[in-house]
Amino acid sequence: MEQRGSGSLLAQPLRPLSPGRAAAYLGLFVLGGVVAVAGALVQAAWFPGGLLLALAGAAGLFLGGARAAGSRAGAVAPVAGWMVTVIFLTASRPEGDFLFGAGGGSYLFLLGGMAVAVICATLGGGRQPGPDPARLGK
Repeated sequence: MEQRGSGSLLAQPLRPLSPGRAAAYLGLFVLGGVVAVAGALVQAAWFPGGLLLALAGAAGLFLGGARAAGSRAGAVAPVAGWMVTVIFLTASRPEGDFLFGAGGGSYLFLLGGMAVAVICATLGGGRQPGPDPARLGK
């Protein structure tokens, strides 16, 4: 995992985010919140199919963010937006209103979304080392 002349990837200093990449991560964060709200509404409306549609939409956003950004941070940004929004939506208001009921579908959406988030953040492409000069033909 060592590159010639530059040391290990883990020993590299962190560089500050460029403004474009920071805006992309912020956009993915907001999009994660939008997908969470849409998923909360859809999973309750059409129970078995809506739940699968909501989880598939979340998985698509998480993996798409990782692929678009080329790093795991591209998956973590929409996951963070999704989690913050879902936690905000689970809290009841003083008027007694709430978006999630106490049914099994809501718990499946919450736990399934967390599992999908962990899977997608793990599968998201991390930084790969550069080409090794010792490997021929690559």
